[in-house]
Amino acid sequence: MDSNTIIIIIAAVIAVVAAIVGLFVGRSITQKSNLEIEAKAQEEVDKKLAEAKSASDKLIADAKRNAENAKKDKMLEAKEHFLQLKSKHESEVVERNKKVSDRETQLKQLQTEVSHRNGEISKREKEIESLRDNLNKQLELVNTKKEQLEKSHEIFVNKLEQISSLSKEEAKKELVESMKKEAETEAMAYAKNAIDEAKARANKEAKKIVIQTIQRTAAENAIENTVSVFNLDSDDQKGQIIGREGRNIRALEAATGCEFVVDDTPEAIIISGYDPIRREIARLSLQRLVADGRIHPARIEEIVGKTKKQLEDHILEIGERTVIDMGIQGMHQELVRFVGRMRFRSSYGQNLLQHSREVANLCATMSAELGLNPKLAKRAGLLHDIGKVPDEESELSHALLGAKLCEKYGEHPAVVNAVGAHHDEMEMKYVISPIIQSCDAISGARPGARREIMEGYLQRIKDLEILAQSFDGVEKAYAIQAGRELRVIVEADKVDDKKSEELSFTISQKIEKEMTYPGQVKVTVIREKRSVSVAR
Repeated sequence: MDSNTIIIIIAAVIAVVAAIVGLFVGRSITQKSNLEIEAKAQEEVDKKLAEAKSASDKLIADAKRNAENAKKDKMLEAKEHFLQLKSKHESEVVERNKKVSDRETQLKQLQTEVSHRNGEISKREKEIESLRDNLNKQLELVNTKKEQLEKSHEIFVNKLEQISSLSKEEAKKELVESMKKEAETEAMAYAKNAIDEAKARANKEAKKIVIQTIQRTAAENAIENTVSVFNLDSDDQKGQIIGREGRNIRALEAATGCEFVVDDTPEAIIISGYDPIRREIARLSLQRLVADGRIHPARIEEIVGKTKKQLEDHILEIGERTVIDMGIQGMHQELVRFVGRMRFRSSYGQNLLQHSREVANLCATMSAELGLNPKLAKRAGLLHDIGKVPDEESELSHALLGAKLCEKYGEHPAVVNAVGAHHDEMEMKYVISPIIQSCDAISGARPGARREIMEGYLQRIKDLEILAQSFDGVEKAYAIQAGRELRVIVEADKVDDKKSEELSFTISQKIEKEMTYPGQVKVTVIREKRSVSVAR
């Protein structure tokens, strides 16, 4: 080996030895430092333990002190609560003892009162016993006197029978008959006075309500005719309307169902027909034909067909406008259409729609015065004559047909009954039914509202006079003031003053039962006694 290798080996060995020595030295130093650190940590731990022990001793001492204080406070509170309960119990005991003493006092008073009442009851029993003995004695005396009275009565009756030559039964029968006649007369007079008094009161209240209702409802009354007048610009248009050999006017009459009268009336053509709707269709059709200028049968049929359709729409519009104006809601469309048709219908010369609107307003006012439902009454008043405008003819009266239509289209049962009963053809089951009937009469009774047939009026006057003359003792009878008053002249020898009053009452009752008339009829019985002598 060379020297360099030996040097390198020696250097390596030295390095190894140095590393080993350094390792041992480092480990010893590390162990020494660890021991120092552990010693310092132990000192700090001991110090911390001492401080913790000191703090815990202090906390324990404070806790003991607080516990002692809390114990003392609780003891004081317990003592105070005990003292309060004790005082409360003592006061309750005192109050209870007081109540017991009061009850004892009341019981003593009650015992005293009961003993006093027992004494009074025994005293009253003695008095009652003495009264009973006295009554028994009096009853015995009464029975004795009754027997004596019966014997005297029998003797008296026998004497009467001997004197009057009538048996007891015959006399009783005659007395009963005379008393019966007198009682009937007095009962009739009493009934008349009672009825007059009741009528006076009822009439006073009814007149008050009716007058207020009429004053608050204004209506125009006009008589309608069965003809319409169509005005022309000139008489030259008449020839065009008539057409060659009258074919145009015949086509108009065939299409409309109305009669067209072309006469010497200047610049006018009269349209005649009992159906107002047909007359209106004829008038409107003629108006369009004249404005168009083309008048021939084919054109006439076309215009009349269009006019009918437009008039149906116009009728529905009139019904809807009427229902809205009256404030009525929820009415079926068919009933609304019937309301519109009433515009072109008249009854006794009175326009049916105006009459129905007036009756509806009168019913609402009267129902409000009586505290009833004004909306329901107004609805029934508007629909009461709906049976006069059906699409098809019916054998039923207009009242019953109207009730049937109202029931069919879902109206209230009260409305159905009021419509059907306003001419007494159904039983009145609701309060508004007589109101509808009364308001219908009020509307028709306005001056100039209706046109009455002369024959019917004359027949009613004649029937009134014949009815009055059917009574015994009636000499003459006269119906005056358009049948509103009946004056009856009786024979003075056959009818006295008292009987004349009965006769007046009886005639008025018979008129109410047997006759139909507007308003009321006043019956006046006139009895006159004349003594005539002639000086010669």
